[in-house]
Amino acid sequence: MKHIPLQELNPMSGAQVLERLETARQWPTVNLFDLPLVCAEARRMARHIVARVGDRTSSTINFVNAHCVNEQRKDADYRAALKASDLLLPDGVGMEIAAALSGAKLGENLNGTDLFPRLCGEAESEGVSIFLLGGLPGVADSTADWAKSQFPALRIAGTHSGFFSPQAEDSLIDHINASRTGILLVGLGVPLQEKWIARNRHRINASVVMGVGGLFDYYSGRIPRAPAIVRACKAEWIWRLAMEPRRMAKRYLLGNAQFLAHAAHQSAKDRGLIDQINTAGKRAIDIVGTGFAILALLPIFLATILAIRLEDNGPVLFRQTRIGADGNPFSMIKFRSMYTDAEDRKKTLLSQSERDGTCFKMRNDPRITRTGRFIRRFSIDELPQLFNVLGGSMSLVGPRPALPSEVATYRGTHWGRLQGKPGITCTWQVRGRAEISFERQAIMDRAYLKKTNLWVDLKLLLCTPGAVLGGRGAY
Repeated sequence: MKHIPLQELNPMSGAQVLERLETARQWPTVNLFDLPLVCAEARRMARHIVARVGDRTSSTINFVNAHCVNEQRKDADYRAALKASDLLLPDGVGMEIAAALSGAKLGENLNGTDLFPRLCGEAESEGVSIFLLGGLPGVADSTADWAKSQFPALRIAGTHSGFFSPQAEDSLIDHINASRTGILLVGLGVPLQEKWIARNRHRINASVVMGVGGLFDYYSGRIPRAPAIVRACKAEWIWRLAMEPRRMAKRYLLGNAQFLAHAAHQSAKDRGLIDQINTAGKRAIDIVGTGFAILALLPIFLATILAIRLEDNGPVLFRQTRIGADGNPFSMIKFRSMYTDAEDRKKTLLSQSERDGTCFKMRNDPRITRTGRFIRRFSIDELPQLFNVLGGSMSLVGPRPALPSEVATYRGTHWGRLQGKPGITCTWQVRGRAEISFERQAIMDRAYLKKTNLWVDLKLLLCTPGAVLGGRGAY
């Protein structure tokens, strides 16, 4: 087959085609702390960044290290700025530790300090200019001098310190745009630089904008970088702490401890250990709590049994098919609170329901016995469900189990209520019971299932007695 030059296939030059291919590269990522961190080699990443300039691809690139993770947990705007980035590069040994704990493998450590010389080299060879913004007065200038001494053909489009008033921001951006720079490096510190970039990115013409933290301090000579042997031991943070103990003590001593704790928790979550612990703990609480409850409530059980038998001599317990976790039916036990022909009489009462079409509820339902009205008022009719909990078909806390006829009317997000084991009490049971519409109940159940944990369950269990005695929505 005859070889066809790239130029004949596309009006772009061969170099432009290669730049387009490089820009379109999809880098593998590792998701840590809900942030997609790029896996790459520093040399290839530097080439990729410069290629984005040649292809005129508007890009925002930021670094993520242990300090960044701590900051984004408490700063929503900063977290949003990181997530809006086109590339997030892993920076430092902290990210390697977090990845290892989660069983993931990152690429090279892409910290800005090591990446900067490679970026300068690639920019020099491709004729791409760089603008340096940040640092104390004179620091960006000294960094530019270092870069020019190492890469004589490198084009420095301009420099500016990180100290400027909000009133001068417009003229500064005009100055950056007038320089026609391809890459803007912003060294204002975390999280100020990322939020500044996010706020002004639409006004900046540079193809690539990168937040680079304190990078300029090292290359200007203001702060000496750790010796190679210290960097090889992945202890550069100790060196920096020694250089600036006052400023860095909180960040490295307290911050590193916080980061490691968060990384361990994230690792347990990623590996499913948190879910396993919650599931095991929930079941333990169900068994222990139910056992104690049955013993403590035994007099009430006996009194209720006697009252039901004396009123109409009918069966004490009422079994009803309900829909449990993942749509599986089970037999739920209750104390009988209605007359024995209640289901037959329901058909004639449907039009009087005080709820929407999904659930049937009447405040003065004529099918309820005198004893039934009392035990419903105080939720005593639900007590036999403790045996459902012991058997494993229910839990103490979870969405209330629905009737098959109710599930048949589910639409859209309603099905989310069936994603967890049903319970005796739940969020809406302690906040108004039948007074809460089905739509709100479904929303509250789905919210519970998304954030369920042992602490949430304990809080709902503690709120339940007060809700029962208050009687709101109990009919």
